[in-house]
Amino acid sequence: MILSLIGVAGITWLAATGRLGLYIHPRYFVFTIVMAVIAGVVAIVAFAVLPSSREGAHDDHDHAPLSPTRQRWATGGTLALIAVTAVVVLALPPATLTSNTAEQRSVNASATSGDASPQLAGADTSAFTVKDWANMLRQGADAASLAGESPTLVGFVTPDPDDPENVFFVARFVVTCCAVDATPVGVPVYLPGWQDDHPVDGWVEVTGRFIENPSATSAEVVVVDPASVDAVEEPTDPYVY
Repeated sequence: MILSLIGVAGITWLAATGRLGLYIHPRYFVFTIVMAVIAGVVAIVAFAVLPSSREGAHDDHDHAPLSPTRQRWATGGTLALIAVTAVVVLALPPATLTSNTAEQRSVNASATSGDASPQLAGADTSAFTVKDWANMLRQGADAASLAGESPTLVGFVTPDPDDPENVFFVARFVVTCCAVDATPVGVPVYLPGWQDDHPVDGWVEVTGRFIENPSATSAEVVVVDPASVDAVEEPTDPYVY
């Protein structure tokens, strides 16, 4: 019962502080909060009813009591489980997915899933996100078709596994349901020695133009030739949808 109430408290706290989006898609906010409230009410009612049920059961059955040592171990184990759960759910700050997860799930491996790529013809590309540009590159847009475009990209830094010395991705996670199914997408940036000024997992805003990739080892065909790479704070909502 107590573990259930801790879970409910955790969901309520995340919702109240605007951090629930670090775990689930915004379309599920209302459903999750309503279900948490219902679960809390059920847990409280069950907690109030169960003691009388246990008393009735004891009247009908004669069980041998636990030894003092076993009783202490059982009580200690229960309290430890409750304490650990409370710390994990309530005390530790919620964290954004990082480049470690991006490396495990492969940047742009599923960049085109879920949504069609935006079209350039007549489009206001100033509103394009990292996801939009990543989808276009994934679907075969080349440097010639992107000539004249000046993307502004905000995301976290993660290295290109094929040429980590010269190329990094400006990356974001796309969430369709929850953080468990989040997929990393990113736009490659060619900047030799980027590690000197921009740490992995640091958030940056990149502006520039698209060019053919000068790297001899990177698998990326098109990259951004940056005019500026500026460190920025992580957005309140770090994911894209």
